[in-house]
Amino acid sequence: MKKVIKVILVFISIMWVIHTFSKNFIVDPTFEKFLSRKDQILTNESLWILMIRIHISLALISLITGPLGVMKAIRVKSSSFHRWNGRIYVLAILFNFLPGVYVSFFATGGWLSTLGFLLLNTLWLGTTILGYLYIKGGKMILHIHWMIRSFFLSFANMTIYIIVAITHDLMNFSYGNSYTAAVWLCWMINLLSAEFVIKKKILF
Repeated sequence: MKKVIKVILVFISIMWVIHTFSKNFIVDPTFEKFLSRKDQILTNESLWILMIRIHISLALISLITGPLGVMKAIRVKSSSFHRWNGRIYVLAILFNFLPGVYVSFFATGGWLSTLGFLLLNTLWLGTTILGYLYIKGGKMILHIHWMIRSFFLSFANMTIYIIVAITHDLMNFSYGNSYTAAVWLCWMINLLSAEFVIKKKILF
């Protein structure tokens, strides 16, 4: 059962990376569809596009390095690879904080969505830093726990996408309300999922 869940997590990571990259850099590189749904006025659209591209690119790096970091088999096989992979993961999230905060202020749904995103960004950065500090202090189990929480928060955008698809596309709630609810629910659901994985010791 644990092996199945591990394979599913890796598969989801790969598929979401492909989906996100193709959607935002090939199909709609100018974010025309996304911008058409925005109820916020962008003071500088070109700057917003630059920041969202940086934000997405760094998030993709975290989704590539994340699965490689939390898998026990890889950690055991090459501790050197694990360390370098982990450094890239931490730096991707660290450098993503400012772009993430910037785009939060123009989030669909107004100040409620902005607050939800600011909390998400803070939690993502905080869990990652704690994971890094614990391994520097030699506390392996705490390092693993906090990195799993960080890794699950890397899937926040995917959770938002699913919630919006259900509430807006299927249940016909307004896009703004669906998006705002998704922004808040994404990090709650993902952290609860992380706690389940930690409790069951699935990834370590």
